[in-house]
Amino acid sequence: MKVILFGATGMIGQGVLRECLLDPAVERVLTIGRAVTGQQHEKLREIAHGNLFDLSDIAGDLSGYDACLFCLGVASTGMSEEQYRHVTYDLTLSVARILLERSPSLRFLFVSGAGTDSTEHGRTMWARVKGQTENALLELPFKDSYMLRPGFIQPKHGIQSRTTLYRVVYAIMTPFYPVLRALFSKSVTDTEQLGRAMLDVAKRGAPKRVLEATDLVAIGQGI
Repeated sequence: MKVILFGATGMIGQGVLRECLLDPAVERVLTIGRAVTGQQHEKLREIAHGNLFDLSDIAGDLSGYDACLFCLGVASTGMSEEQYRHVTYDLTLSVARILLERSPSLRFLFVSGAGTDSTEHGRTMWARVKGQTENALLELPFKDSYMLRPGFIQPKHGIQSRTTLYRVVYAIMTPFYPVLRALFSKSVTDTEQLGRAMLDVAKRGAPKRVLEATDLVAIGQGI
């Protein structure tokens, strides 16, 4: 399987990349982002591209892939709805459309979030925008597309979020993680399990196209 990964330097992307490099079924991984991870691996290729809204210069590198794992995202804190929509909806759809041209048979997996509003009319701004993005992606004629809505994600293997606030929250929550797993075992996951779940869906598909936290935990644990 040949995989394109967006957002490889983020917390979720780091976990997904790790699982891609460990999985013998993954033949090739191409990461695309404004920066590279700097990792070295025989099946890894990285492209640093300053303007992710326009991939025309690297369109020739996007053909022949089986899956896109789209982990790119930003926190909505301090952003207007227009700003957040631009870097969430507009960017994601721009990438998806060029991939549809270059690798129309791939599976497109979009990391959304628990609480996303599919109606697009709720009171929470980020949830509305995520819902708009999910709905637009589901309408594109990919082989398959899946919207992933993880809940609390514990970073493992030295992985850290690039967002300062999130790093602080995870540092505070780390001692309580075993309790969270015990109390909310069906909705709390970690970067390793989420990466495995994404690869499983990329390989085999899933019975439904919107996967909630409980679905992802079950897939990641092989249930």
